Amino acid sequence: MIKDHRKNHREVSLPHGTLHVFANDEVFASLDHKVYEMADNNLRIPRNVHMSYTPDAHVGVGTCIGTTAVWNMSDGFVSPSIVGSDIGCGMRVHLTPLKREDIRDKSLRREMIRMIEKYVPVNERDASHFRDIRVENIVTEGIHGLPSKYVPDHHTPKERRSVTHVEHAKFDFDPSHLDHVPDKIWSRAWQTVGTLGGGNHFIELQAVTVREEKREVAEKWGLFDGQIVVMIHSGSRAWGGMLGPKYTRDFREAMRKWGVGTPDPNLVYAPIDSEQGQRYIHLMYSALNYAVVNRHMIAFGVREGLREVFGSSFEMPVLYDLMHNYALKEFHRNRPMLVHRKGTTRALPPGHFLNPKAYRETGHPALIPGSMGTSSYIMVGEPGGAKNFWSICHGAGRVRSRRATKETVTVDQFAQSLKVGTEEEILVNQRTLESILDECPQAYKDVDQIIDSVVGAGLASVVAELRPLAVVKGV
Repeated sequence: MIKDHRKNHREVSLPHGTLHVFANDEVFASLDHKVYEMADNNLRIPRNVHMSYTPDAHVGVGTCIGTTAVWNMSDGFVSPSIVGSDIGCGMRVHLTPLKREDIRDKSLRREMIRMIEKYVPVNERDASHFRDIRVENIVTEGIHGLPSKYVPDHHTPKERRSVTHVEHAKFDFDPSHLDHVPDKIWSRAWQTVGTLGGGNHFIELQAVTVREEKREVAEKWGLFDGQIVVMIHSGSRAWGGMLGPKYTRDFREAMRKWGVGTPDPNLVYAPIDSEQGQRYIHLMYSALNYAVVNRHMIAFGVREGLREVFGSSFEMPVLYDLMHNYALKEFHRNRPMLVHRKGTTRALPPGHFLNPKAYRETGHPALIPGSMGTSSYIMVGEPGGAKNFWSICHGAGRVRSRRATKETVTVDQFAQSLKVGTEEEILVNQRTLESILDECPQAYKDVDQIIDSVVGAGLASVVAELRPLAVVKGV
């Protein structure tokens, strides 16, 4: 049974509970039965407070990407499957003084790409350039654990955007849980700080178009029409990537002993107050620290590369950094709750107490990527977001698997979507488009429909649209 609340919000009654879906008519009609089957499995976890899909929802491992799931801290559950394997994966945007006309020349943009690749490892086999960074410092202290030379504004402690203009510069947890981390994870994590990673991770140079109705907010944030910004998408790399599978196995073993489970063996969970639950939550927070540092260091590398192009005085202050794969203790309805967001982004409205101080008045920027050939968006939360625990989409969301994309989309179609050979070409760093065909725009939903769904549901509004000009992809 479906209860239609209008304004792109429906409640879908499933055998084991209720799923809220935030999508316009076109997107809602496109959701297949598998996403509902996965939601029903998730709802078998006892005492769920809220479960929802944002319009970018699509099938994942154990849980759909695009899921928000909430339990009370007092008697609830934590699920690595509803966090995702790339713990702390998220977005980051940096402002630049450049204007679109400054980099219209394609040869200049190619040089920018080349210099970015010089300072940011984009191939999985390439190790970190920052070998003097101690993993134990960054997983416990976040950005505060970095050597000062890697924090561009360390000399102005009262105006350190590096720590004030991020969702969290440091996640607190009990470091004694680090004793359970195998040596091989420490070793591998040391090699991946400041590296991009493959799949859908990227660095993009984008041009800003401000929405007229949000021009005042945009100006307060430092955005203007034609401005070039740098968008970064990456996560916790080896640290989170290796922790996730390890603790999924631990949860599965504990569930067998407890005699509980679901029809999906990839869906695991444990009580928040259990030994397994507590250990996972604390180590997950260590991965969130690693993730925010990793994006910070990617941005540091981008700045160093662009300084070789535009001179040593070139600066690119951070606009915001936030995550879309995590479970965080938050206060809702006057009680502490554990909010899982797997491929969903927190979008707080103006005045909300959880906003960083820098964005208390306006609400913080919510960073929503599109695909290589389509717009990305910077949004801000609206009061209506309370009905979805302040969660919105995290991107366009895949419409085809990687294999299906390679089987159905041609390289010529991919090239056409990037306007290859024209003055408006979106440049990419890869030597052949075939190597990244599974990340082509045709693999993703129509991002404009996704944004329309979110805006129509009253969850958030658009502050600026960002058009891609150059893309650096990892492989």
